[in-house]
Amino acid sequence: MKASTFLQRWFGRGWLSLGYLFLYLPIIVLIVFSFNSSRQDMVWSGFSLRWYQELMNDSEIISGLGLSLKIAFMSATSSVVLGTFAAFALTNYQRFRGRTMFSAMTSAPLVMPEVIIGLSLLLMLVSMQKVFGFPERGVATIWLGHTLLGMAYATVVVQSRLQEMSKSLSEAAMDLGCRAHQVFFLVTLPNITQALASAWLLTFTLSLDDVVLSAFLSGPGSTTMPLVIFSRARLGLDPRVNAVAALTILVVTIAVIVYAVMLARSDRLRRKQLAAATQE
Repeated sequence: MKASTFLQRWFGRGWLSLGYLFLYLPIIVLIVFSFNSSRQDMVWSGFSLRWYQELMNDSEIISGLGLSLKIAFMSATSSVVLGTFAAFALTNYQRFRGRTMFSAMTSAPLVMPEVIIGLSLLLMLVSMQKVFGFPERGVATIWLGHTLLGMAYATVVVQSRLQEMSKSLSEAAMDLGCRAHQVFFLVTLPNITQALASAWLLTFTLSLDDVVLSAFLSGPGSTTMPLVIFSRARLGLDPRVNAVAALTILVVTIAVIVYAVMLARSDRLRRKQLAAATQE
């Protein structure tokens, strides 16, 4: 019995290790070869910071990165705002005219291929431009497309938190004289800040690395970093792309660690406050 348990434990750990190796080994290889002095792929010829130095002089990648960060910030913010209102309506108002259609339209981008979303948005924008003369494809159209996709993810994240939140808090606030908008801003929002932060980070990441929607909705002078990387990868791997990826992984890792530390501290503070309140 002990032998079978031992084998099962190590079998599970082995499969888990293989899964992590499959997921993270390509990332590790990419980071290692970003310090390779040779231009040839998978041929190690010595440690060098050559590609990081050349990256600093690559205006196309730098401008694409700046544009991607700008669009990702705007898309994440607008997605969280719209997603929060949509989640609040779906959670607090169980019956209203068109609720089923509204819920379906909110979650449709989650299951619909991005190619279909991008193509439909492109056709709509082309028709609008013929009739009204605007908008031209560029930063604004990419932002609209990313907001459409990100709002669906933000709605799911915020809605799950609102469903877990006790309604007694808002009811108590209403009994004490708070109006509906005061309950939302003074009671509901402070209790879902972690969900809002998670939704913002998720939609920011989705916008930052999106290729399909950006390819359909971009125009002259609005090439994002993923489009630059994709266009260069079609002609052969560029070592400067490895350097960009390594720096991106570093920034994301630091952001995740900082967020995890802040989340752990807030949980510990909440537990201390609950323990103090219980003792009193």
